[in-house]
Amino acid sequence: MPYVRELQAKIRELADRKNAIILAHNYQRSEIQEIADYVGESLYLAKKATEADTELVIFCGVDFMAETAALLNPDKRIVLPEKASTCPMAAQLPASLVKEARRRNPGAAVVLYVNTLAEAKAEADVICTSGNAIEVIRSLEADTVVFGPDRNLCWHVARHVPGKCIIPVPEAGYCYVHKLFSLEDMLKLKEEIGPDAKLLVHPECDPDLQLKADLVGSTGQMYRFVRESRAGSFIIATEVGLVERVRRELPDKKAIPAKSDAICAEMKLITLEKVLRALEEEGPVVKIPRDVAEKAGQAVERMFELTGS
Repeated sequence: MPYVRELQAKIRELADRKNAIILAHNYQRSEIQEIADYVGESLYLAKKATEADTELVIFCGVDFMAETAALLNPDKRIVLPEKASTCPMAAQLPASLVKEARRRNPGAAVVLYVNTLAEAKAEADVICTSGNAIEVIRSLEADTVVFGPDRNLCWHVARHVPGKCIIPVPEAGYCYVHKLFSLEDMLKLKEEIGPDAKLLVHPECDPDLQLKADLVGSTGQMYRFVRESRAGSFIIATEVGLVERVRRELPDKKAIPAKSDAICAEMKLITLEKVLRALEEEGPVVKIPRDVAEKAGQAVERMFELTGS
């Protein structure tokens, strides 16, 4: 621990000296979250990058998150400390697949989850998050919507917007972390902890689990629910990084991971040593081709228009 604290202090001193901002997703290692200026979900962090009076942003997350920050901040240096921190689900939806889905469904609106790469976002009409997907799709005039890449989030939206035909692309896109949770395990866990424990489920989880949840929501919505709820115990069905954050910041609440091995390996590739190196070298900088960035940025801005945010 002394080594960790020493390294954290060195990172903070260098970040302050360089007037850099450090952003960390809810799924990052605890020691990374502890030295970040802001911790939260991906779009929240991208907005914080926009608000920051700095040209250097160290984004501790996965590729699509850093790209989104770069789309909203073309004049800033958005640095992803580890190039290998990629999102397997985002990789399931290349731009070519979006183009093909649009060709097969003329007249349909194309809505893509923020968990997509910039090249795919550039082919979309509008972007959404797990927290605002229902609002975005409900606000569209089109009766048919091509939506991807997560099939379970697609099911979540279709359940709440029954008047529209939601077409998943790809057919079975998924997050490998959220596929780890099973209803049987959750029911056993809730029986062990007690009936008053609240079950919080990410919409990337399977439908049968969503139907038993006290809350189906994004990581940010989960965090706010725990903070504002009068309940004392919460079973959290998402990556363990959020559970660690809740335990650290809301110690009066009992946060239980739905599975202790629900770990995003790509998120955990970022270490304190890599953050320090990123600050020292001010790289690797996230770069997006200008034509892709322009079109993808328009899809993100369209989301803001529809949600008033």
